[in-house]
Parts: sequence; C-alpha cells; structure tokens
Amino acid sequence: ALDALELDSDADFKAIKASYRRLAKEHHPDRQRGDKEAAKRFHAIQAAYEVLRKAEERKTGAKV
Repeated sequence: ALDALELDSDADFKAIKASYRRLAKEHHPDRQRGDKEAAKRFHAIQAAYEVLRKAEERKTGAKV
C-alpha cells in the first residue's frame, strides 16, 4: 500500500493522506478522460489508502 502511494515504510499518516490526495487528483478519471491506465492507477491508490486508513484507525482507536 505504501508503494502505491509512493511512500517509504516510515511514513506517518499525515504524509499518507497528503500523498493520497496528490496522487488521486493527478490520476482521477475525470481529469484523465479516456486513459484506462490512469483509472486503474486511481483505483489502486484508493484501495491502498483505505488499507492504510483502516490500519491507522485500529492503531489509534479513532476515526481518521
């Protein structure tokens, strides 16, 4: 998941969120109309963020 968000293994959640937002904007299907690779990348970015978000919620016990 960290690789999909182009992050190192020591990234904190603030860096994860920032990277997710940057990459999601860059690869969003509305922005890259007709680019199937960008759409696949966007979905991979979303899935990676969800995995890391849920892990952070389990770790902290609070919604993020």
